[in-house]
Amino acid sequence: MASFQNQVAVITGAGSGIGRATAIAFAAEGAKVVVSDINDESGQATVNQIKESGGEATFVRCDVAEPVEIESLITQAVTHYGRLDIGINNAGIGGKFARLTDQSKHDFDQMMAINVGGVFYGMQAQIRQMLTQPEGGRIVNISSIAGVRGMPMGAPYSASKHAVIGLTKTAALEYVRQNIRVNAVCPVYTHSGMVQELMEKAPVMEAKMLRVIPIGRFGQPEEIAQAILWLCSTDNSFCTGQAIQMDGGLTAG
Repeated sequence: MASFQNQVAVITGAGSGIGRATAIAFAAEGAKVVVSDINDESGQATVNQIKESGGEATFVRCDVAEPVEIESLITQAVTHYGRLDIGINNAGIGGKFARLTDQSKHDFDQMMAINVGGVFYGMQAQIRQMLTQPEGGRIVNISSIAGVRGMPMGAPYSASKHAVIGLTKTAALEYVRQNIRVNAVCPVYTHSGMVQELMEKAPVMEAKMLRVIPIGRFGQPEEIAQAILWLCSTDNSFCTGQAIQMDGGLTAG
């Protein structure tokens, strides 16, 4: 895989799970990483882990449901490092585990504000900066396998992740001639705080989730991170507008 030496990557939700693994992976390949999270402690812990391994990173707190905070995040990244090459819109929530008719307006609105708004406003700010750079840039949005199929007991979540794919494909078509590539990854259940929280809410879910994954195990954040790196690499200059399914074979059948 091509090196990301001296490239600048901004990653939201980088305080844990896929976001943290992705931040660490980019830093290991030479990128300067702006770690963003709503949780200061976990975000700074990611930065510390990167620096302890000899990488370069800085933390910027950001609530992705707030457009002004996303604008500030990108401004601070460019002020600190001079440019923006890569945007990873990863921050998201899992929401309430309940039937559609038992989901409230608050449940739905919160899901849309974070999972969809965070991607929409994130891409707006990232693309505006990338348009000022002759080299353009690359964006990867984190959707889910629930973005390509239904998710019983998780209607707002599934709706939000379908929306992420729609935003990804549209942005890819709008900016492909400006040398900006936009893709998404769609992980199946991956070891993360979100999946752990789901299993704590409904202990029977672990066995049920494992049964639907042909490979017989959950994904690892580091595996998803490697797919994200490939999508952002110069080795992958022809791929845009795609939703890459990282699902252990779930959608093969």
